[in-house]
Amino acid sequence: MPVIHVESDDHFKTLLEENKNKVVVIDFTASWCGPCKFIAPLYEELANSHPNTVFLKVDVDECTGAANDVEAMPTFRFFVNGEKVAEFTGGNESKLKEYVEKYAV
Repeated sequence: MPVIHVESDDHFKTLLEENKNKVVVIDFTASWCGPCKFIAPLYEELANSHPNTVFLKVDVDECTGAANDVEAMPTFRFFVNGEKVAEFTGGNESKLKEYVEKYAV
């Protein structure tokens, strides 16, 4: 499944509600963020190789409500059945792979 680009705070809430019984991975990013650009191709690759997991991309400048407690980019959050189970910050490829393999289906 391709990465879903979140368009607004309402879109974010709707996507979380619609997918509350699935695994959801969220990438909080910014267009001006170097590490975000670096890790983006891997994030896309992981999304395509895990079709039963929902991968969201949230631009912190466009969705300020959804990202109000995000302090650095990229920040990755992992939800299973509507509950946040993990989070980390930074463009660490090996950590992203590790977390996706642990939680994704």
